[in-house]
Amino acid sequence: MRKLDRSTCSVPACLSGYTHGIHKWDDVSSVHKGVIRTQLEAMQGRRCAYCEGSLDNLGQHIEHFRRKKLHPGLTFDWNNLFWSCDQTDSCGHFKDSGSGAYNMADLIDPCLDDPDAFFVFRSDGTISVRHGLSASDEHRAKETLRVFSLDADWGRLRAMRKAAVAGYISDADEAFSAGLSLADIHEYFADALDCAKSLPFSTAIRHVLTER
Repeated sequence: MRKLDRSTCSVPACLSGYTHGIHKWDDVSSVHKGVIRTQLEAMQGRRCAYCEGSLDNLGQHIEHFRRKKLHPGLTFDWNNLFWSCDQTDSCGHFKDSGSGAYNMADLIDPCLDDPDAFFVFRSDGTISVRHGLSASDEHRAKETLRVFSLDADWGRLRAMRKAAVAGYISDADEAFSAGLSLADIHEYFADALDCAKSLPFSTAIRHVLTER
């Protein structure tokens, strides 16, 4: 999960044509859903808002952060929409159907919160809760990992993140072995980090190179 900036994209004008109480999400045309996805892509790239996996490889759906069933008034609210992968064992689908009960106030919203303040991505593919958080923020971090199933010990996502960072770890280890300082290594990998911004699991790559 990474920080997203909704100001980088435009509110899809088509959403104004739908009204809660008159329309349902199924009434949104395929053309209009395409317009919504285009704006979400401008904000997220082609990566899941939650796991950061490739939407081209993992499938995709327009995700309601607050469930339509429980918050019908937010069905067409632009601030409630993200682009999620289509996997059922994590992310949007798991939040809605597999996580059990949760309090929405406990979940980290990647547009309103900075996930970097809550999590550290590790080289083995796991995600740790940052030390030093308040009790409330620590609970939010743990609940977010649980509700979106982002850190199953031996899960699919852990393996994918581990594979994504493996080459960078090898390069960083060689740099350390060559005696480069941490500052030199950060400078050495500046271009790699810039290129990695658009890659799946970019936060894991960035943390592995900068949180060492």
